[in-house]
Amino acid sequence: MSVADYLIPYDFSPVTILGFVLVLGFYGYGLLKMPEENRPGSGRILVFVVGVMMCYAVMQTRFDYYSQYMFFVHRGQHLILHHLGPFLIALSNPLPVMRFLYSRISPGTRRALKPLGWIYRFLQHPAIASFLFVGLIYFWLWPPIHFDAMLSRDLYWIMNWSMLLDGLLFWWLIFDSRSPVNSNALGYGKRILLLALVAIPQMILGATIVFSRGMVYDVYEVCGRAWPMPPETDQLLGGLLTWIPPAMMSILGILIILRRAMREDGKVSPYSEELKASHS
Repeated sequence: MSVADYLIPYDFSPVTILGFVLVLGFYGYGLLKMPEENRPGSGRILVFVVGVMMCYAVMQTRFDYYSQYMFFVHRGQHLILHHLGPFLIALSNPLPVMRFLYSRISPGTRRALKPLGWIYRFLQHPAIASFLFVGLIYFWLWPPIHFDAMLSRDLYWIMNWSMLLDGLLFWWLIFDSRSPVNSNALGYGKRILLLALVAIPQMILGATIVFSRGMVYDVYEVCGRAWPMPPETDQLLGGLLTWIPPAMMSILGILIILRRAMREDGKVSPYSEELKASHS
């Protein structure tokens, strides 16, 4: 197979391609139209584009074929859709671009979008966000549900889109660029606690798959595997991808939040400067 064959969608989805095109199109339009002083740097733009394109690659290239016929590749697909891709997108902080785009929307459209804002705020409650983040992993890896999802095209796309959207919501909550000091953003300590709490059940699930004596996901026996790999090896690798990388990403997220908190704590507040000036 040529390189072009690997880049062509295995299961062409016009909705998926349109969604990614709109995201990159609106982001590019915002960059071009917004004031230069508010425009994010080239590094943040690159991180955003890489995160988006990674998600696209695992959904609309030959990678998706292997994800449907190899368990460990499927776990790699969800690792990108639920963790790495949203992680990079949220870390790039596209908030200035989003604010600029929102400012260009008519008042009537803003009123029409209000219900979406209510839903968003509900889903961004820390308890709900963390429950959904872990719960969706367990739900789609519950053997009967996983069996049906891998055999149903519609359910398969619902599974992948739900993982991507939930990952975006969770990592956006964690990497919210607003300071909790002067906004209603989640405090840094709570963000760190959430990252630690969601890592534990993922590690337990991954370890359960790794040390399982029998075949947990026999759907890949029914469909056949893309490569001549022993089923036990496929399941072992998939369990390791469920266990170790997500835990490492929680640790990396904690380090990033700690660095942000320390940097903010090191800044002298305007009140402190005024107090210092009054005593001089």
